[in-house]
Amino acid sequence: MGDYPVRLTTKGRYAVTAMLDLAFHSQIKPVTLTDIAARQTISLSYLEQLFARLRRANMVKGTRGPGGGYMLANAAGDINIADIIAAVDEPLDATKCGGEANCQNEKACLTHDLWMGLSDQIRDYLKGITLGQLLEKHRVQEIAKRQDHDAHQVVELHRHSELVSSFNDLL
Repeated sequence: MGDYPVRLTTKGRYAVTAMLDLAFHSQIKPVTLTDIAARQTISLSYLEQLFARLRRANMVKGTRGPGGGYMLANAAGDINIADIIAAVDEPLDATKCGGEANCQNEKACLTHDLWMGLSDQIRDYLKGITLGQLLEKHRVQEIAKRQDHDAHQVVELHRHSELVSSFNDLL
């Protein structure tokens, strides 16, 4: 597409990934950002920034204290992907001008309407997909279970290395 790339930055991708992880794992109890960070290999501080925005957009709700964490503020079937991306201030825009129609000498360029149409198609597509629909996909469930297992293995290895280190300190 040359000068008119359709970009979804890390912020939007990570927000959708974290929300899908949350939707999968918070069906029984709140989920900590530490757990999401471990499963999705996303920086905890970055997740904290994203979740502050998602909380302000009333997409997630937090619970403090032991057993606390985050849960979806609404049913997974009521949260669409476009809204998640918008909540973290991520534009879905294929135009060079950010939709302002000032792409060429402060006026619309020859292909402005084409790229605006593409932006609208992308937005409509993502509006039509909910977290609930993604959760129903067998492949998503398999991947979430694998990630959970992998993250658990990393935690166990870390605990083991801490025990070995403590034991060595005693010797």
